[in-house]
Amino acid sequence: MKAGQIVAPHHIEIVDIDKPNLEDYPDGTVIIKTLHSAICGSDMPSFVLEQPTDSYPQRPGLSIHEAIGVVTESKSKRFKTGDEVLALPRQIGGCSEYFLSDESVTVPLVEYHRKDCILMAQPLGTVVWACRKLGNLLNLDVVILGQGPMGLLFSHMISNLGAKTVIATDMVDFRLEISKQMKATHTINCANEDLVTTVREITDGRMADLVIEVVGHQTETINTCLKLLKRSGTLLAFGVPDDEVYNFDFAEFFRKNINFIGSVSPDVQNDFPLAMDMIAQERMDVSPIITHHLPFTAAQKGYEMALHKKDEAIKIVFDYP
Repeated sequence: MKAGQIVAPHHIEIVDIDKPNLEDYPDGTVIIKTLHSAICGSDMPSFVLEQPTDSYPQRPGLSIHEAIGVVTESKSKRFKTGDEVLALPRQIGGCSEYFLSDESVTVPLVEYHRKDCILMAQPLGTVVWACRKLGNLLNLDVVILGQGPMGLLFSHMISNLGAKTVIATDMVDFRLEISKQMKATHTINCANEDLVTTVREITDGRMADLVIEVVGHQTETINTCLKLLKRSGTLLAFGVPDDEVYNFDFAEFFRKNINFIGSVSPDVQNDFPLAMDMIAQERMDVSPIITHHLPFTAAQKGYEMALHKKDEAIKIVFDYP
């Protein structure tokens, strides 16, 4: 079978590998033939950052974890051959014709006419998990830093949960145009406008009750979030860190009595099904974020498009034969 394999920084190749033998794996394992997978921002460090020389080539299929497919072999009592599922890959990553998963991180698909939209239940499920931690959002002023795929899903979700203002910020205009479709009430291009001043104007001086950091991969924006928050506001850190230690403005955090929440790794069996229901019932329209479909054999092109924001790419979905 074919799989994508990162063989050097910025370089992924399509290679032939052996299809896994189910008998080599424990009870609960399923083998899934991939229908669609998608690139997530958290996949980019594996592609971009230089790893130790002896770590290349990396494990086949890495690092894609957003995937749906059809069960072809099963050692699970919950899933049988032919079941359509969303699952987190195990052993082999999701950039592969077949991947392994475990029943604990596998859920059945709901019926919906666009399977690429149902695939978005994986990233949306992580947003659901984060929002479980936030409490009542009715009538709050919310700022969302970053309008990549995850930030756009947050914009829609926070709006659905009743926020008074949903202020979406990014440095790329085409993303901010999609923010409007994802129910943001205001957009700010922070490359052209002073973010703190503009948020103060939008909120009539109140500043934000909640700021969600969805940029990650650098250390600066966390301190920006602190400047946007009112006293006793809440900062939700969602963007993936590349650095172990941040230069954190502790004094401002302390004096403002800020609540700081981190969020990663959803409750698969609760959050993914709820996200699927929201999509299938059309309470969450995720279609605006899906901008490109490519054959998975064009993974190199897909990663480059995502990294460099080529062709106004937001969410790139890989299709499998």
